[in-house]
Amino acid sequence: MGRIVLSVFTTLDGVIENPHEWAFGFVSEDSMQAGLDQIRAARALLLGRVTYEGFAASWPSMTDEVGYADAMNTLPKYVVSTTLTEAAWNNTTIIGADAADRVKALKGEVDGDILVFGSAALVRWLLDENLLDEMRLAVYPVIAGRGARLFDQGGEPATLRLAESRPFSSGVVLLTYEPTGEGIPDPAAARRAAEAKAAG
Repeated sequence: MGRIVLSVFTTLDGVIENPHEWAFGFVSEDSMQAGLDQIRAARALLLGRVTYEGFAASWPSMTDEVGYADAMNTLPKYVVSTTLTEAAWNNTTIIGADAADRVKALKGEVDGDILVFGSAALVRWLLDENLLDEMRLAVYPVIAGRGARLFDQGGEPATLRLAESRPFSSGVVLLTYEPTGEGIPDPAAARRAAEAKAAG
């Protein structure tokens, strides 16, 4: 059974746009190893159109000694888009109509992690459809001040459970969350439950 896992770089103020402008000053051996382990565990990529087109324009010409680029280029890729009609990057399938059903079917077909990079609109949709299994937020000690954020306005409220917190030597912290499938708890109800528990 496949698990849909978001992996994203974000600043302290939630910006995910143009990470090349603020992320690469914080590269460290432990963070690079974590990224390599992650791509090695992946069995497919799931991307939104904008992220897909950016990747498709750059990754096919990339190489490295550790095999990261090879993994990116050879993994099966699925792009969720109602406007994309052609996909030149090898091993790419376009998911257009009936996206929710097709993504659910994909989870049943893939044995391992289905990685999502960036793709803010796709992530919000996956959350709303209860299809996202894990969120890995690499939080950088940077305040960008402007730029697209992972969660802008829109979408249903949601809560998440912290599964792991892993600091890197560069000051970056990898926070792993699992969606609970629930909205934000009602403060009054939570207070009443705490009072009832304290009363015995």
